[in-house]
Amino acid sequence: MSALDAKDCAILARLQANARITFAELGRQVGLSTPAVIERVRQLEEAEVILGYHAQVDPLAVGLPVAALVRITIAGNHLQQFNALVRTIPEVLECHRVTGSESYIVHVAVRDTQHLEEVIDSMMPYVSTNTSLVLASPVAWNSVTPAQDLPRRKAKARAAKKS
Repeated sequence: MSALDAKDCAILARLQANARITFAELGRQVGLSTPAVIERVRQLEEAEVILGYHAQVDPLAVGLPVAALVRITIAGNHLQQFNALVRTIPEVLECHRVTGSESYIVHVAVRDTQHLEEVIDSMMPYVSTNTSLVLASPVAWNSVTPAQDLPRRKAKARAAKKS
């Protein structure tokens, strides 16, 4: 797919805000006919710009009030085994391979600290862990803004030189 245009960006913003919006309403909001919106959404899906549609569920509402970030360090020869293992743990909300001293950061939701201990233990013996409990989430989820719509920010160093 070629670069996103303003209509594509508008479609993406509205679908991220409400994936259940009808194509007719989406067309009205972005200034396109219903068939044109359907075609654009189909193209965005085929180009894998849109990866899927999901319900955002509050873990607290389903009995998982404790969130934690588990930083995991793994020896290089166990990376594939850990990748397979972590996909089988239902408490894992996200898992990211990262740079730095850790190999992964895993976001989990659990009932309590005993449950957290069980989840961490289920990731063994491949790993060493360092865990932080989440106290608050000022940004629990945010929509993705296409690069061309992001503001340009000046580096603080350049701004300080001008002062």
